[in-house]
Amino acid sequence: MSIETESGESAQSTVDQLSRDLGEAIADLPAYQRFEEAKEAVENDEEAQEKIQEFESFREEFMLARQTGEATQEDLRELQSKQEALHDIPVMAEFLQAQNELELRLQEINETISEPLRIDFGQKAGGCCED
Repeated sequence: MSIETESGESAQSTVDQLSRDLGEAIADLPAYQRFEEAKEAVENDEEAQEKIQEFESFREEFMLARQTGEATQEDLRELQSKQEALHDIPVMAEFLQAQNELELRLQEINETISEPLRIDFGQKAGGCCED
């Protein structure tokens, strides 16, 4: 093995360890903890689970109808109404707020990581060499 390869492997090992450490640190963030607690609350709430099932079932039907050209504006309004009813459940509203806060925090972390590299890893690659 050459020194260059060993150095590259060492750098890869360091990056892998830092990635694991970062994941663990993110799991310790208050925003992540709040998200996990809110997620668990939704999973354990009978009303929320019932509304989620109802919404998902109707959404699947709507998507199939849309693919066949049979979806109507009324169907879309009903889908939106079911989503609003789901989001109006306090435990679900709390979950959505916690999810939003976590996503914002993760976006900030992404920007911090990307800054010295001049690459935004949170965005999909779509070409080369854009500044």
